[in-house]
Amino acid sequence: MLESLGSLISSPWIYAVVALSVLLDVFLPLLPSGVLVVTAATAAAAGTTTATVAGATEQVPREVPSLLVLALCAATASVLGDLVAYRLARNGGARFDRAIARSRRLTTAQARLGTALSRGGGVLVVIARFAPAGRSVVSLGAGAARRKTREFLPWSALAGVIWAGYSVGLGYFGGQWLGASWFGAGVSVLALFGAGGLAAYVMRRPSQRARTAEPPAMATACD
Repeated sequence: MLESLGSLISSPWIYAVVALSVLLDVFLPLLPSGVLVVTAATAAAAGTTTATVAGATEQVPREVPSLLVLALCAATASVLGDLVAYRLARNGGARFDRAIARSRRLTTAQARLGTALSRGGGVLVVIARFAPAGRSVVSLGAGAARRKTREFLPWSALAGVIWAGYSVGLGYFGGQWLGASWFGAGVSVLALFGAGGLAAYVMRRPSQRARTAEPPAMATACD
């Protein structure tokens, strides 16, 4: 993995590519921004790369990404992407509101997020940052619900920092313990996906409990 991406990872352009990928994946959740951050951090754990010189395999020193700069780029791009999506939804007008209303997922997220933010409990924003497409749903939902920027932005910043730190940490420690190889990077990426699956499960649970509890409540009302 690191050999195939070596020219990019060893270049300062890696920071721009990471930032752009993280910035845009709020609109294009299929972009592998997390995988890219983990891979770059795995390269940073290596410090050297394996190369063949005159028929012999040697460890050749090579420029690797700075963990701190990598984390800052990822976190900053995450917050900026959230803010752009939030602003687009907030200023989208009636047409955007109708589009939100046609999506059950966005409507549910909008209602839950509005309640959470009004109570000062924006942990949902942090959890959603790890869930597949959760960042998009929450950012658009907060904007469509016309939540105040000061209610949403601090939680978005916290989510971006935690996500970036977790992703960089996975790549770095995976590379340290398992080696800067396909195996080490793959295990780290699987751990990232595992966190995403857990976050998605946590986000779904309250709505499932609400649907389960709805029939008895209706029956009581009828009685």
